[in-house]
Amino acid sequence: MAEPPPDVSEDECLPEYRHLFCPDLLRDKVAFITGGGSGIGFRIAEIFMRHGCRTVIASRSLPRVSVAARKLSAATGQRCLPLSLDVRAPLAIMAAVDQALKEFGKIDILVNCAAGNFLCPASALSFNAFKTVMDIDALGSFNVSRALHEKFFREHGGVILNITATLGMRGCALQLHAGSAKAAVDAMTRHLAVEWGPQNIRVNSLAPGPISGTEGFRRLGGPPDSVSRKVQASPLQRLGNKTEVAHGALYLASPLASYVTGALLVVDGGAWLTLPNDPGLLGRGEPPSARL
Repeated sequence: MAEPPPDVSEDECLPEYRHLFCPDLLRDKVAFITGGGSGIGFRIAEIFMRHGCRTVIASRSLPRVSVAARKLSAATGQRCLPLSLDVRAPLAIMAAVDQALKEFGKIDILVNCAAGNFLCPASALSFNAFKTVMDIDALGSFNVSRALHEKFFREHGGVILNITATLGMRGCALQLHAGSAKAAVDAMTRHLAVEWGPQNIRVNSLAPGPISGTEGFRRLGGPPDSVSRKVQASPLQRLGNKTEVAHGALYLASPLASYVTGALLVVDGGAWLTLPNDPGLLGRGEPPSARL
């Protein structure tokens, strides 16, 4: 069984990196990555940059992405442009895309990684909380894809990669909102792949499972004893890490996947096939974040 590549839990660059793919796989490419200031988005940006890509990392928090951009450029020697935007605001997205095109002259790859989530039973989920997650994940992915299509992809082609989740593939307690949003994005992937394929635009989804060193896992993973039981019940019997997810993203974004579109790549060690629900979670009350 292959050993997982090294990773670090914080939003820091890897102290060392061994190329499993050709080091110049994304040479001269430019990637626009929402949610690129932390977690999986940060590591995707780093791995892309270690393979020759220049990046734009976008988030609502300009200080966060500015710090992240400095780390990424220092570690990889590639340019990284930090931008502030809310994926729910089309005018802000259009302005950010214009700024990225002014800086780099083109955008080859879009990674929709911005997301929102929390644990909440459906019966306690406020109307606004459900809408907020749908707006960030589903509407946000459409907004950025639509903006880049209008501004650049329609005439030049490109690659869109939607970071989703396995939540939309199975019933999952406390995750109605996120599962619904991610399922919508996976459907969007297939529809856009059909409509935009003739314009040389590939569109795919990547669905991570339980990934260590992420804010999502820290907030949603559950108590340590529960995590341990679930990990042992999964086929590979371990958590994944951010570098493994980034390698999946690298494949789908690269010429290696030149004939892959409309696909969903699950990067979860087979966990979605075996992970049980925990009915006890339903009786633990309403999390404070349920009333966004």
